[in-house]
Amino acid sequence: MNLVHHVADAAAERGDAPALVYDGQETSYETFWTRAGQFAAGLAEHGIGVDDRVAVYLPNLPQFVTAFHGTLRAGGVVVPMNPQYKRRELRHLLGDSGAKAVVTLPGLVQHVDAVREETDVNVVVTVDESESESESESESESESESERESEREGDADSRFEAFLADETRPVADRADEDIAVQPYTSGTTGTPKGVLLTHHNLAWDADAATNPIPDGIRPDDRHLGVLPLFHIYGMTVTMNATLFDGGSYYPLPTWDATAAASLVESAGLTLIHAVPAMYNDLANLPDDAEFDLSSVRFANSGGSGLPEEVRRSFEGRFGVELCEGYGLTETSPVTHANHVGNRRPGSIGTPLDGISARIVDDEFVDRPPVERGPVEEGSVDLDEITGELVVAGPNVMKGYYERPEANAAAFTEADGKRWFHTGDIGYADEDGFFYVVDRKKHMINTAGYNVYPREIEELLFEHPAVSDAAVVGIPDERRNETVKAFVVPIPDADVTEDEIREYCLERLAAYKHPREVVFVKELPRTTTGKVQKFHLESELTG
Repeated sequence: MNLVHHVADAAAERGDAPALVYDGQETSYETFWTRAGQFAAGLAEHGIGVDDRVAVYLPNLPQFVTAFHGTLRAGGVVVPMNPQYKRRELRHLLGDSGAKAVVTLPGLVQHVDAVREETDVNVVVTVDESESESESESESESESESERESEREGDADSRFEAFLADETRPVADRADEDIAVQPYTSGTTGTPKGVLLTHHNLAWDADAATNPIPDGIRPDDRHLGVLPLFHIYGMTVTMNATLFDGGSYYPLPTWDATAAASLVESAGLTLIHAVPAMYNDLANLPDDAEFDLSSVRFANSGGSGLPEEVRRSFEGRFGVELCEGYGLTETSPVTHANHVGNRRPGSIGTPLDGISARIVDDEFVDRPPVERGPVEEGSVDLDEITGELVVAGPNVMKGYYERPEANAAAFTEADGKRWFHTGDIGYADEDGFFYVVDRKKHMINTAGYNVYPREIEELLFEHPAVSDAAVVGIPDERRNETVKAFVVPIPDADVTEDEIREYCLERLAAYKHPREVVFVKELPRTTTGKVQKFHLESELTG
């Protein structure tokens, strides 16, 4: 089944109800679904159809949602791309995917044009960022038919409204295992790989990801759309899950804590999914910035580990319970979640129903669970209880695009299941809660001891003068590696780097404390909030 059948059902039931609300302008389910059909027909007019790749190179705009579902309606494959990417990244993503069309902003066309001859792109569709879907509809009616036809007939670039056909196109038949979306891994440690996600992967996870929300997503829910739609977290958990269940999606194209809090308050938004860095920004809004977020009935954090101090600060300021979840691009993404009334701070939660999860050592032997987590510092040897988190389930990707060696390394067949190696190190407890200690590749080995950066980062966040922090391992002739901390102090903080080092030394085993501390203005992060530690290890360390 084509996963957009879920949206078709919602459109038939909801009709005039708002599917999208952008900049105060509502787009009904009926209008949105019609425009998605017109986009699908526009693709067909340009010879783009089943299995063809369409790159959506946009921020969170209503046209992203239309192009996404219009491409799937046509039977194509969506290749979502970060609008911050420039020609170097585009050269790889467009060339590797074989995308035939790109939907983007006028200001980004230059980057596409710079690499276009090296790719299969023959159509570029541009979106006016100031137009909402409802505004565009009325403007397109006044445009002469001859003008629209002339833009559609050639292979030349088209404006979004001219690209839309006069008629809609029915939903193309697709098998469950056919590819729907091909996002690319973030590429923080190497060349990004295309992830092959099927219609069943995405539809199943969009449905399952709503289980931690009390009563699921309701038709009267209004969902804050701050997570970028090019990323699987925003795509599945905010956009698709909301539209499948008939709620209203409120996209924001750029992250601004004040703007987000204002929108939640003014529009009475009920659901928030965001990354820890966003919750940290909200918690650290100026004291005189008073916002009422009482309309929020569920808030979830994902994308990276949620520091306990960030959770406490956000909950203390806004009185909204914050639940942590876990997932990866390769798992569509959600595999674990905490539930309201059944959460364990510091844990990524329990596996969603239908998903199997294990903690295994290098020989793929299960590590025994602890009695109850989280474990306290010094109470247990982490090396005795931790291993790699592996998962299996209907949301796990089909594989990496044209990467047989990567696929061989990513999966292990055992016990009748196909286990995906997440690359995350963690442990589990007897109640079924899982805990991620750190990324396998981020673990620091100093003088024969394993050090997990997240443990130190959690401590740093508790310091009253610290706004943000990240820890990496750097080469050391005597210890192999040593610990280095990069700290963003709060404005006008009266603290020194030596004080931070001593603070850690007093609270951690000696081999864990950062022997080097550097104050920085900000940490290099991806758009989804993950710290790009390779930048810290190379550029900042010289």
